[in-house]
Amino acid sequence: MAKGQSKIEKRMERRRLANAYLSTVISISLVLLLVGIATILLLNARSVSNYFKENMQVSVLMKPEVEEQQALEYKSQIDSLFFINSSEFVSKEQGIAEMSEMLGADFLSVFESSPVPASVVITLKADYVVADSLDLVTKRLSASPLVDEVVYQRSLVTALNQNIEKITLFLGVFIILLLFISFVLINNTVRLSVSARRFTIRTMRLVGATKSFIRAPFLAQALVQGVVAASLSVAYLGSLLYLAYREIPQLFSILSIRMLSVCAGIMVCAGVVICVLSTYFVVGRLVSLDKDELYY
Repeated sequence: MAKGQSKIEKRMERRRLANAYLSTVISISLVLLLVGIATILLLNARSVSNYFKENMQVSVLMKPEVEEQQALEYKSQIDSLFFINSSEFVSKEQGIAEMSEMLGADFLSVFESSPVPASVVITLKADYVVADSLDLVTKRLSASPLVDEVVYQRSLVTALNQNIEKITLFLGVFIILLLFISFVLINNTVRLSVSARRFTIRTMRLVGATKSFIRAPFLAQALVQGVVAASLSVAYLGSLLYLAYREIPQLFSILSIRMLSVCAGIMVCAGVVICVLSTYFVVGRLVSLDKDELYY
């Protein structure tokens, strides 16, 4: 009877430990998911910034007397410039059609001749979408006798650069804070998991086991725990990104695959390091406890 009861107790103990292990892994993986999301935003901040910068249009307006062939030749010349990302020729007819959509079909009735010139709409490489570089770009483009004016939204460029700097700084501070919170939460989760086996640690200590010998199996388990939790969090993140891709395919023209891989590596490293460090310190403290302190 006693033997059968002992087996039941052992089975229940194993079940409790398995449940505790599972809940610990899930808790850690959810915390690491938050770390992963914040890391993606930070690592891809430059890609997002470049996407917006390289989609900002600069209009090069040609003089009224410039013929379409001359404008096309000018476009071919500026395509070879080092700061040009892309260019598109807009004929007078296209310009009139676009203006008609905005102002109405009869907007030309107040003019004796068409005020809409041919133009070349360009986008610049991201590094040149800053105030100083844009001044040099404007000067270079305006040097041609065919060009009447170079138009872009200077206030938009200034606001874009300032906001990107603020967002990057905010994300950096947010990630540091999140890592600290993650360490505290994971540390508490690991502490509760290891503390449940404090009497086993006490028994090992009584039979003469050294601290390093006692720590070894717990650290090995923490290593596995960290890898499993991080792998789960990477799977969660991958699922979220897949759902985002189905809704917004353009998202992956901004996000860098290399950076996503780096983010996954950071999540795995963070999970393993935090779990192992927490276990190291918690086991070290439990090994040093007196018999009476085990009950508090």
